[in-house]
Amino acid sequence: MKRDKWQGRKRGKKTLGGKGGLKVPRFWGKHAVYAALDNPERTVRKLYGTHAAVSEIVIPEGVEVHYAEAADLARMVPGDVPHQGLVIEIEPLPDLFLADILENADGRPLVVLDQVTDPQNIGAIFRSAAAFDAAAIVTQDRHAPPENGTIAKAASGALETMPWVRVVNLSRALEEMAEAGYWRIGLTGHADDTLAQALPENSPVAIVMGAEGEGMRQNVEGHCDQLARLPISENMESLNVSNATAIALYAIATR
Repeated sequence: MKRDKWQGRKRGKKTLGGKGGLKVPRFWGKHAVYAALDNPERTVRKLYGTHAAVSEIVIPEGVEVHYAEAADLARMVPGDVPHQGLVIEIEPLPDLFLADILENADGRPLVVLDQVTDPQNIGAIFRSAAAFDAAAIVTQDRHAPPENGTIAKAASGALETMPWVRVVNLSRALEEMAEAGYWRIGLTGHADDTLAQALPENSPVAIVMGAEGEGMRQNVEGHCDQLARLPISENMESLNVSNATAIALYAIATR
């Protein structure tokens, strides 16, 4: 195990932190880092941390540890986000297959995101999905951001425990869900039925959420069994997609 004083200045001609720095996938913050270190499926390449923060955790064998000052760590993360003394370089998790998820879902809900791109929203959705025991989050590979530190921080550890399935064709994925017995509900403000009216009594549910602003694409809507809305007040036009997802998952859990 390598434990040295990190100088945090240069590697070749590229700095490790800040704009123009070396582009490597990084997570930061205690919840995201602890969860990644605890996940046997996650490969953590390096850990950068203050002496105080590193002393509080058990480092898995094989992870390089580099001690750093808080100011050096701040240059490794975007903006003024709180790193809490810990930053890790990671490898993305292995790809998952929808068929495997459906085989082992045991009736738990699925969350389908149609071109939702905001990392904060995606991270918050991961957290809600984990809280309400969803089977997986499904996105289209081309229209969703990769695993990154912003998602991991907002997910508060759920990125390591909630399966994330990336598919080539979201409409085809919805067809597979139907074949597996899932009732596909697209959440949209222009629906006539409320979510409570649309929920089936016994069938497992795949809740489909549209992108921020544009909503669901027409072809995706066409692959839903039913469209539904949340009965929000006329004083508010819409809800943030992560808030709406959390409410939908609660409704599914308590139907």
